[in-house]
Amino acid sequence: MNYRQGFKLGLKSYSEAFSFILKNKLVWYFLFPLLLNILLFAIGFYSVVTWGDQLVGHLNEWMGIDSWDFWGASFVAGSIKWFVWLILRLLFFLIYAYMGGYIILILLSPVFALLSEKTENILINSSTPFNIRQFLKDIRRGVLLAIRNLCIELLLTLALFVLSFIPVVGYFTAIVLFLVSAYFYGFSFIDYTLERQRLDIHHSVRFIRSNKGLAVGNGFVFCLVLMIPFIGVSIAGFISIISVVAATISANKVIHDKTIIY
Repeated sequence: MNYRQGFKLGLKSYSEAFSFILKNKLVWYFLFPLLLNILLFAIGFYSVVTWGDQLVGHLNEWMGIDSWDFWGASFVAGSIKWFVWLILRLLFFLIYAYMGGYIILILLSPVFALLSEKTENILINSSTPFNIRQFLKDIRRGVLLAIRNLCIELLLTLALFVLSFIPVVGYFTAIVLFLVSAYFYGFSFIDYTLERQRLDIHHSVRFIRSNKGLAVGNGFVFCLVLMIPFIGVSIAGFISIISVVAATISANKVIHDKTIIY
């Protein structure tokens, strides 16, 4: 399978995945991203308020803000406290926006492991008994793979950032960075299926490298949604459920195509 064929298969599987979810009554899995969004919002709000109060407290000790006694002192003090809160809020948003995809991959890994196995059982018309050891192993592998991919992507992002200063070349770095992100996201979604094929990380990497188009096609939609300003990460949590099902469907097609060697 060449890159173009794999990419088309990865994208096409999304429409199949949505129909598959509706047909097989898997819609309730969308509850998990909803709960995750509520949890992250609560954690973010609490962190900003707590860290903001602590930072303002340190500034007050250092600058004596509350003891200022001049015309407009209360306005200046209030402005400083508001600025601290704003900076922390922006910092949290930037971290969440950039790391949000991998936060989803890590925190929802138990859900992805269950959903991928359920999808495959329906596809091949079998019923695999639940194995807690295998389930925990899938979660551990999913988390480690997400961290591995994040580290590699950060290094590549740094390299692309340096290249972006080169005339002409710099115009293409944003596109390359997007495709790199899509590749690693797709890799993470597909790997749940590869784990059940008893492929270790080394052979899983070989499979993905042989099917780069499939990985990029599968991660493309998820990565695209992440780019939506302000609400991208929140929506991406729901898209990730479709991505896992799409990855399982497309990976099974490739694995059971005996003409493909990986």
